[in-house]
Amino acid sequence: MRDRVILDTGPLVGFINGRDKYHDWTKRQWADIRPPLLTCEAVLSEACFLVRDLAGGNRVVLELLQRKVLQIPFSLAQSTEEIAWLLNKYGDIPMSLADACLVRMTELYPDSHVLTLDTHFNIYRKNKRDRIPLLSPFDPL
Repeated sequence: MRDRVILDTGPLVGFINGRDKYHDWTKRQWADIRPPLLTCEAVLSEACFLVRDLAGGNRVVLELLQRKVLQIPFSLAQSTEEIAWLLNKYGDIPMSLADACLVRMTELYPDSHVLTLDTHFNIYRKNKRDRIPLLSPFDPL
């Protein structure tokens, strides 16, 4: 089982939405991860928005947090300088606030992998030059 996995929005939505095209892939990934999955409030905000029309979608996001399947160890207030640098560096992609927070989390938790459906994580670098280990159906390695 994998420890210390950082969760992006796509796999969270895919896990909750049984009709999502990545639902089965996401469920297989989650089955091989020892909770808690680490994430940030920006990811939860995006996920709540994307599942708002699913019956109980928002409730499921919050229940995962309450049951400690998800954990938010990240503080944007303590990483504003690094987040601003990342948003500027990758502004042409463009990078979302959630993505910047997750990249920063990979710097704070160097032995982590990011569970994502976002191909931009193949471009982003932690510590300005290091490839981010991914759990992704699109990971080239």
